[in-house]
Amino acid sequence: MDSSRDFLKSVNDSMDTSRDFVKSVNRIVVKVGTAVVTRSDGRLALGRLGALCEQLKELNLQGYEVILVTSGAVGLGKQRLRYRRLANSSFSDLQKPQGDLDGKACAAVGQSSLMALYDTMFSQLDVTSSQLLVNDGFFRDSGFRKQLSETVTSLLECRVIPIFNENDAVSTRKAPYEDSSGIFWDNDSLAGLLALELKADLLVLLSDVEGLYSGPPSDPNSKLIHTYIHEKHQKEVTFGDKSRLGRGGMTAKVNAAVAAANASIPVIIISGYATDNIIRVLQGEKIGTVFHKDAHLWKSLKEETAHEMAVAARNSSRRLQALKSEERREVLLAVADALEKNQKLIKLENEADIADALEAGYDKSLISRLTLKPEKISSLAKSVRVLADMEEPIGQVLKRTELADDLVLEKISCSLGVLLIIFESRPDALVQIAALAIRSGNGLLLKGGKEARRSNAILHKIITSAMPDTVGSKLIGLVTSRDEIPDLLKLDDVIDLVVPRGSNKLVSQIKESTRIPVLGHADGICHIYVDKSANIDMAKHIVRDAKTDYPAACNALETLLVHKDLSSNGGLNELILELKRGGVELYGGPKASALLNISEASSLHHEYSSLACTIEIVDDVFAAINHINKHGSAHTECIVTEDSEVAETFLSQVDSAAVFHNASTRFCDGARFGLGAEVGISTSRIHARGPVGVEGLLTTKWVLRGSGQVVDGDRGVNYTFKEQPLNTK
Repeated sequence: MDSSRDFLKSVNDSMDTSRDFVKSVNRIVVKVGTAVVTRSDGRLALGRLGALCEQLKELNLQGYEVILVTSGAVGLGKQRLRYRRLANSSFSDLQKPQGDLDGKACAAVGQSSLMALYDTMFSQLDVTSSQLLVNDGFFRDSGFRKQLSETVTSLLECRVIPIFNENDAVSTRKAPYEDSSGIFWDNDSLAGLLALELKADLLVLLSDVEGLYSGPPSDPNSKLIHTYIHEKHQKEVTFGDKSRLGRGGMTAKVNAAVAAANASIPVIIISGYATDNIIRVLQGEKIGTVFHKDAHLWKSLKEETAHEMAVAARNSSRRLQALKSEERREVLLAVADALEKNQKLIKLENEADIADALEAGYDKSLISRLTLKPEKISSLAKSVRVLADMEEPIGQVLKRTELADDLVLEKISCSLGVLLIIFESRPDALVQIAALAIRSGNGLLLKGGKEARRSNAILHKIITSAMPDTVGSKLIGLVTSRDEIPDLLKLDDVIDLVVPRGSNKLVSQIKESTRIPVLGHADGICHIYVDKSANIDMAKHIVRDAKTDYPAACNALETLLVHKDLSSNGGLNELILELKRGGVELYGGPKASALLNISEASSLHHEYSSLACTIEIVDDVFAAINHINKHGSAHTECIVTEDSEVAETFLSQVDSAAVFHNASTRFCDGARFGLGAEVGISTSRIHARGPVGVEGLLTTKWVLRGSGQVVDGDRGVNYTFKEQPLNTK
């Protein structure tokens, strides 16, 4: 096991006593289904197969006895026979309707191909595999079952991985569930039968989803079931469609899992899309769905409620605040070191998220926000160190007033308490927010988007592992279920601030659903106004950077306003050419679309978050200001001009959180503002505005130091109200 796996095992805070049975596991049966070994187009998913083989090799090296049950032969054979039929067809043949290929022929062709692929992959990993084809009728023969057990035992003693599959090529079954002997009828039930026959300690069923859900996984109301209790869940679970390629699906997996669990063999259904889920299961992580005959007796099944999570975060935050300033600094430095040390592990989990997002068809802007490259991780670690080296924010005396003799009032900075941050797509936001929470002494609850689930989980583990025992890992809670958000938004007694980072829809929904103060911005519709006196070369440089440096960012340019004089002196054409060289697609406002003969923008209040931009012609700086105040989102605006009077007019009259002169809108960022990082950018007018760093996560309290004074109707106090310097008591 490499160091990253050792680390994951040592920092696992999600260990549940209900999964302690994995400590005694030695012999494992792993079943991989067609939906895992193939892509959505029916071709083999070589990346997932390779990751599976690497996991099995790792387990083999650690001394586990691994038995694999694999599907995919029919699908692979069908793919190869279709190609062969196409290659041998004449043009006239192709004009005729093509009948379905014979399934048994597909199985015969695909079986050898599938095994050849496994043999090649395992050989590259210096592992030997073997093939065992079986039919259900074989198991009627006690002699066969005895010989099977002896053969597998011999193979396992030689560290060979047996690979089982049903021999569909010669099966007498007419259809998957017809003419069945009742012994097994698909590879899920075969895996369960083999686990029983071969006395396995654990059966792992790999699926194309994270585990068993209460309903179809695509249903927003469905919830992942961590531990299956037959008496409870058999009536509650609603199954969706069966597997898109195989003949089983989740119904078959649950039936096989229940049968195996009743026979005293623990079963876990997990996603086969991740690169290390089997290893994570054996480390006791709470992933997937567990089936166990004693599940109904476990006392640790009760999930931590939203309220308990928030209370735990508050208690930990108070312990964090009690630390000395240097001790809090050391916590942040430990977080930065842990991020850099575990780049490989972060990369693995992030790549799994990206693969899922690509397969799900997410757009490029989301993939861009989701991606964590090594340089990004290094940058995150650097920003955490910058925060660590900032001046201590907690307990700063902001104002000191002598109210009367020996009666001194101080206004002191202090932590807000507990923050709830709901964000989408960007796992780097988790690191930034967590670092800010630590620096400002706040407890934190995080809910990221499902598309970054694995990335968020590993980042959370790495960060909480750096917490000293005096603070505890519950300072930062990771909310994993969307079902918990409504409950969290009701906790105005224990959560002090909600910061939504995401779409307009997300922010609006949060604001409508809670009494907790909400800080954030709905849209990032940023403008640049290029004045008639602008240096065009400077303007081109600024405009291109603002639009193309990171189009998905909320501080990227979305609308370019150009003074009308530039349309006649060539300046407008230069700006357009610069944007087009950057691959930007242009849409026009009413004036620009007519002048430039380009498509009119659907709205002047539109955030593209991609390489697209609205351009409009305005009469002067006042028209630009009116346009921004009417159609903008009060995020970030810029004027490019050499006329200082025009610049000051723009800077003073534009009603946005950040207003720049001759500088790219991309500078509106917590790190670039010297805040170390940001929890978000606020377009609110209360508490914090613009990039919200440490200061935006603090509040104040009044501390009065006296010497026995009482009010007594103000008769005994001679008020002086003298302001005192802050560097003296």
